[in-house]
Amino acid sequence: MAQSATSPPLAEVKITKRSGLFSRFFTDRVARYIVFIDGAMSFIILMAIAAFTTIEGLPVFSQVGVLDFLFGMEWRPTQGQFGILPMIVGSVAVTLGSLLIAVPLGIACAIFLAEVAPLRVRTFFRPMVQLLVGIPSVVYGLVGMVIIVPFIRQFGGSGYSVAAASIVLMAMILPTIISISEDSIRAVPLAYKQASFALGATHWQTIWHLLIPVARTGIISSVIRGMGRAIGETMAMIMVIGNSVIIPTSPLSSARTLTGNIAVEIGYASGLHRNALFATGIVLFVLIVVLNSLAMLILKRGEAVVER
Repeated sequence: MAQSATSPPLAEVKITKRSGLFSRFFTDRVARYIVFIDGAMSFIILMAIAAFTTIEGLPVFSQVGVLDFLFGMEWRPTQGQFGILPMIVGSVAVTLGSLLIAVPLGIACAIFLAEVAPLRVRTFFRPMVQLLVGIPSVVYGLVGMVIIVPFIRQFGGSGYSVAAASIVLMAMILPTIISISEDSIRAVPLAYKQASFALGATHWQTIWHLLIPVARTGIISSVIRGMGRAIGETMAMIMVIGNSVIIPTSPLSSARTLTGNIAVEIGYASGLHRNALFATGIVLFVLIVVLNSLAMLILKRGEAVVER
């Protein structure tokens, strides 16, 4: 058949196809190398930070002793006493306290936005929840000082306490738990819900017995991310927790966190005192790794039980 006068020659078509394939191949290779370099740089930076912190903190472990440092009750740098057990207990207390409040509230809000709320309500509240993630922590601390601390003071004490810190942390990690949990619930295939309704289950039974178990991986991931932010929060904790180096005996007691201890004293620390603050950072890093590992272990065991 004769070639049309308006169609390009066959050789030009082949050249165009080859150039297009070469362009895609080149783009894929470049993108792969860029992603690899970015990932490697992130890993190298993380290892460099960990190595620097470890090198700076090791003198404390050799001069004070690991057990005395971890389980010591007194933090008096001017007298050579470096015990961080009160800060460890304070960090764990405010983290667990915030999670106890934020997890049920966050999951309930996620269910509401994903399954219960009308479209207009969902369209209004979802951007508001996402907006809360970008609010600086110092703003949360100011709100806690003006509103939450005076409220806690009515029940005893100065108001600057573990309870106030837990409530502030709850407000800070709640948007993360809501957003990730809602996305996980909405990601459950529609066919699952339709099958549940076809078997006669109510909407609530479908949510409780189907959607939440299927979306449990994302929900637990949201809790882990919230826990990581809670235990690493600094500024808001300094403003509302009281910063007393004591082991809290009740929610109304003041305390100090590991991050707060570093932020309060790093500006004037020197010598062994400065090394002790870097060693506190090492303990904080290990504590976060342990808590995340425990959470992942619980998740894997839950999945194994469900599979059985």
